[in-house]
Amino acid sequence: MKDIVRYKMIFSGRVQGVGFRYKASHVANQFRLTGYVKNEYDGTVVAEVQGKEQEIYMFLRALAQDRFIDIADLAKESIPVEDDERSFIIQY
Repeated sequence: MKDIVRYKMIFSGRVQGVGFRYKASHVANQFRLTGYVKNEYDGTVVAEVQGKEQEIYMFLRALAQDRFIDIADLAKESIPVEDDERSFIIQY
């Protein structure tokens, strides 16, 4: 588990109403990442993503390449790993 990291990310841009959460969930599951994604009232999307650094990079790359999503800004901070987490969910 020493190579597992967790980030809190705040995405802004065209990230709501474009399938962002569903795409994030699908991609996270492809890369066996855990965490969650949810819309915020200010129009941003917040995600906590946990896994190997390389897989998180691939997750972000897949989101950036989606033709409907336009990430204008990404704030990312390292946070403590959640040892018991087993899945990636969409929070409502």
